[in-house]
Amino acid sequence: NEEYTRFDKYKSKYMGRYNSVDQSKTDMSYADFGALVTAQEYSFKNGDILTGTVVQYDGPQKALVEVGAKTAAVLPLREATISPLGDGETISSFVDVGEQYEFQIVSDSRDDGQVTVSIKKIMYAKAWQKLSEQYADDPVFEAEIFQVNRGGAIVLVEGLRAFLPGSHIMGTGGASEAMVGKRIPLKFLEVNEAANKLVVSNRRAVIEHSMASIKRGDVYDGIITAVKPYGAFVEIMGMSGLLHISQISYDRVENLEATLAAGMAIKCMVIDHDKAAGRIALSTKTLEPEPGDMLRDPE
Repeated sequence: NEEYTRFDKYKSKYMGRYNSVDQSKTDMSYADFGALVTAQEYSFKNGDILTGTVVQYDGPQKALVEVGAKTAAVLPLREATISPLGDGETISSFVDVGEQYEFQIVSDSRDDGQVTVSIKKIMYAKAWQKLSEQYADDPVFEAEIFQVNRGGAIVLVEGLRAFLPGSHIMGTGGASEAMVGKRIPLKFLEVNEAANKLVVSNRRAVIEHSMASIKRGDVYDGIITAVKPYGAFVEIMGMSGLLHISQISYDRVENLEATLAAGMAIKCMVIDHDKAAGRIALSTKTLEPEPGDMLRDPE
C-alpha cells in the first residue's frame, strides 16, 4: 500500500480549478516549499496522547489516522479495542472513517515519520482508574464470565480480565463451561494496576446479600461442613455459621463427634450475627422440645 499523507488527503478533497503560478513572482519556489516541509520536525514519541482523525481503512486489520505527522499513523486492529476480538470482527467494527478519537503513540516515529497508535491503551488506563475508584467503595456489581480454567474463571470487568478463584464461586463446586456467558454478582478482592492483578469474588457478593436479610431468631436448614472440639460449622444460605458446643443442647454434650458429622443436615436458629464481619452464631438447643432431644436425634 502506498503511504497516504495529509497532503494526499487535501488533494483528494480539492475540487476547485487548478491555477498555475508564476514562480518568478513568488518569494518561494515549489522546491523551496518541499524542502521546508521535509525539514519540518515531528516530535512524536512513545506514550504521547493526541487526537486524530481516521482517514481510511487499510484492509480489514488496520486504519490510517491523520495526527499531524508527515504520514498517516497506523491503528492496528489489536489496538482498536480493549474487548476480546470476536470472529469476523474488522477494524471497521471499532472506528469510523472521518471520526476523531483519542490515541496513544505506541511506537516511535520511523524515518518516514509514520507512527503506530492505540485506542486500547487509552481505554486500558481509564478502566484501571475507574476500578480503583470503585474498589474504594467496595460495591457489588455484575460481570460476565468469559472463560473457565482449572483454577476458576475469567470475567470481564470494564473490559479488563479479572480472575475469579474457584473457591469464590458459590454453589457450583467450582467453575464449569456451562457458566460461560452468564452474568453473576461480584465484589473485588484485589485491584492492583501496578501488578496487573484484578481478582474478584462471587462468594463475597452472595454473602453480603444474604447477610442483609438475616435476622436474629430466624430458623434455617443447614449442612454441617466441619466438626471441631469447640463446635460445628454449618452452611446456611451459602454462608458459614458457628454452632458452638454450648448451643447444641440443654443437656451436656459428652462426645461431639459422636453426635454431629460433616455432611449432616441440621436445623438451626440464628442467635447473633455480625454483618460487617460476616459472622453468624447458631443454636440448636433453642429448638429442642425437651432437653437432650438434639443429642438423641440431631436431624
